[in-house]
Amino acid sequence: MFTEAMNEDEDKHQCQKPQNLERQEMSSSSVHKNKIFSTKRKQRREAGEPYTCPQCGKCFKRKSQIECHIRVHTGERPNICPQCGKSFIDKSNLVAHMRIHTGERPYTCSQCPKSFKQKSTLKVHMRIHSEECPYRCPQCGKGFNQKNNLELHMRTHTGERPYPCPQCGKGFKRKSSLDIHVRIHTGESPYVCPQTGKSFKQKSNLEKHRRIYNGERPFVCPQCGKSFIEKSALKVHTRAHTE
Repeated sequence: MFTEAMNEDEDKHQCQKPQNLERQEMSSSSVHKNKIFSTKRKQRREAGEPYTCPQCGKCFKRKSQIECHIRVHTGERPNICPQCGKSFIDKSNLVAHMRIHTGERPYTCSQCPKSFKQKSTLKVHMRIHSEECPYRCPQCGKGFNQKNNLELHMRTHTGERPYPCPQCGKGFKRKSSLDIHVRIHTGESPYVCPQTGKSFKQKSNLEKHRRIYNGERPFVCPQCGKSFIEKSALKVHTRAHTE
């Protein structure tokens, strides 16, 4: 028994490190990380990115970029929409947001009549025509043209609904769906037609309304040439050719 106890004590001593040694290792590890961090920061400065965030160490080429970035840490949102009061960190985001109120869509697809408020959205849309789907679901193999669409799709497999309504508790897979749902409780209709003044809770409903008003029928059947206001109506119609 005494021998076993001695062996146990020896095992404990072998597994445990002195506290001062642990502190020294942690200290040297921190110093090593700081050296790497400082070296990378120096390299980025030498590469032409002289502005470094004092909070996270991220480097920027222009002073205006770091000034905008720092607002991520401070929570400052100085760019305020004069129509609805929504605020933004960056002025470019406010400019894009204002197009919701004005209806302006300056970026038009070269292959179809669809237009967009932002250039980045048009770029993603063009993948529909090129059939480029770089993001694939590891469970079912379905492809997506945007990473966030893949992330949303994955919730179909997991059943995750991370956005609950604060008023009724209903859960949603995406924040945009929650935002639309909340308008049922608030009565808000932020999408206003610049031609008729009619307002809508959902952007898609405004787009449909504008097509009706302007006589647009952008969804054309490739087999018979019949055109439709909505894509869903075209899908239903094309089934008549296949059945």
